[in-house]
Amino acid sequence: MLGVSLPRRINVRWFSAAEGVFRGLDPALLCLNRLDENKHPVKLGGAYGEKPGGYKTFCSKEKFHFKHGGIIPELRIAYEHWGALNEDKSNVILLQTGASASTHAKSQPDNWNKGWWEEFIGPGSALDTNKYHVICTNILGGCYGSTGPSSINPVTGTEYAMTFPLLTVEDMVDAQFLLLDNLGIGKVHATVGASLGGMQSLMSAALYPERVGRVVSISACAQPCPTSIAFHYIQRHAIMADPRWNKGAYYGHSYPQTGMQLARELGMITYRSGPEWDTRFGHKRQYPEESPSFCPDFAIECYLDKKGGSFGDPNSLLYISKAMDLFDMGCGCPSLLSGLSRIRCPVLVLGVWSDILFPVRQQRELAEALHKSGNEYTVYYELNSLYGHDTFLLDVHNVGAAVKGHLESTLTKPVDHSFDS
Repeated sequence: MLGVSLPRRINVRWFSAAEGVFRGLDPALLCLNRLDENKHPVKLGGAYGEKPGGYKTFCSKEKFHFKHGGIIPELRIAYEHWGALNEDKSNVILLQTGASASTHAKSQPDNWNKGWWEEFIGPGSALDTNKYHVICTNILGGCYGSTGPSSINPVTGTEYAMTFPLLTVEDMVDAQFLLLDNLGIGKVHATVGASLGGMQSLMSAALYPERVGRVVSISACAQPCPTSIAFHYIQRHAIMADPRWNKGAYYGHSYPQTGMQLARELGMITYRSGPEWDTRFGHKRQYPEESPSFCPDFAIECYLDKKGGSFGDPNSLLYISKAMDLFDMGCGCPSLLSGLSRIRCPVLVLGVWSDILFPVRQQRELAEALHKSGNEYTVYYELNSLYGHDTFLLDVHNVGAAVKGHLESTLTKPVDHSFDS
């Protein structure tokens, strides 16, 4: 029912302390036993992490310096690629991921599992592998092959955990361009990303303007709004309030499942939209033939319960979400416009009217600010989609067409700015 497959629950039992005087709910049905589940030691990466060799790894033994002063003694960046690299290495697209994605955007011979952007990459697709060499990394701070809180600190011999340096989008981008240096790639045809990936795409063009040919930013922003920061703060608080989080030192011990579940469920609320859920779930109960209880009961509750556990390392979520909150294209510049003026290449800004996490007004503001900063090749598209923030994962036709058009177009004169007043 509604695409959610869960074990059937038993009907409500009644607790009676004095027959005929008091008849209440059996406390065994409050689902409190769920808090004691998943006490197993942490195993990161899920099904993908269990398949060695699915990605390549760039290893640097040089110290890596973070924007806010931290240093790690070495750096590892995991990546995958699709499509042939041309002779002068000018056909590279750097695909930059959201908060929870791995390198595995598309199936390939070392891992035939479907990727998180499977339908967008391939011959004739939005990222056309007949034309482009597509590279996707696991971001610095992640848990799918790149250096992050769950990695072993070679100085101490134990996981970095919460000693990992404070992370920024600038740090993620710097690490990716070290990878490009190692691969002998001077300039990419484009940077492409959605959500946090869109932030990275914009920052890449600002930090390395001579090395980025064009930008695609989907459902991102120039600065997060207070509502976005608030959602992330509550997610982090949920994880850190779980006793099993243990100040981040849970590796090899009990996984902070309860906090992580709550954080991910809140995240799912921001990734989709109310109109979609009205259509998809309505006020339906998952098992209407059974008596109500405090276990997941409504269809939307069951959906959130199932989706809530799908992320690798809680500490990575803490660091990555904080990096998103700290993102500011005007940081270190006299103004936001001056910060955006560093981007000199054509930019596609794509927004979704139902987005909760990064509201569509932020996409309009970003496009307008880019235009005001002097970027004459800024294009803005707005999609009338029900899927909210996750539209970039689901709307292959509309998102794919916009991305493909921007990547393959020949811009010889300023475009018509539909966002102008």
